[in-house]
Amino acid sequence: QGVLVPGLGTFAVVHEQINGTEEVYTVRRPVFQLDMDMSCLRELVFPSVMIPGGTEIMPLDYWWLSQTNSLPPDMVKSCVEETILLYSFQLRTRQCPAFAFKNIGILSCQDNVLCMHFYCSCIAELESQDLWVALLLS
Repeated sequence: QGVLVPGLGTFAVVHEQINGTEEVYTVRRPVFQLDMDMSCLRELVFPSVMIPGGTEIMPLDYWWLSQTNSLPPDMVKSCVEETILLYSFQLRTRQCPAFAFKNIGILSCQDNVLCMHFYCSCIAELESQDLWVALLLS
């Protein structure tokens, strides 16, 4: 399952098979597929991540987010939209700040490369069986 953050991109979990020396490991790892206006990404490089076709993508649940911070859903939606607009403006003007997602990771731009770095704790929560393989892949 994945979550679409409109104007920014999609977070999802993918299953990946890795051939070890003696066995095949199947791990779950987080991915982020950027979906921003390309005009604001001029001269920026970002890894192309493909989320498998059968993955269910859900829209960001503003009501659930509003329950976590006691703000009305429409205010949460406005805050998310304004934050994404501000971030895209900053990318366009080459300010390149880091964008932190609580308990998930950081979207950052270094040397004109825009990349999502997932926290080890996020990866560990997704993959308990072959954690080290999943950490090495991310």
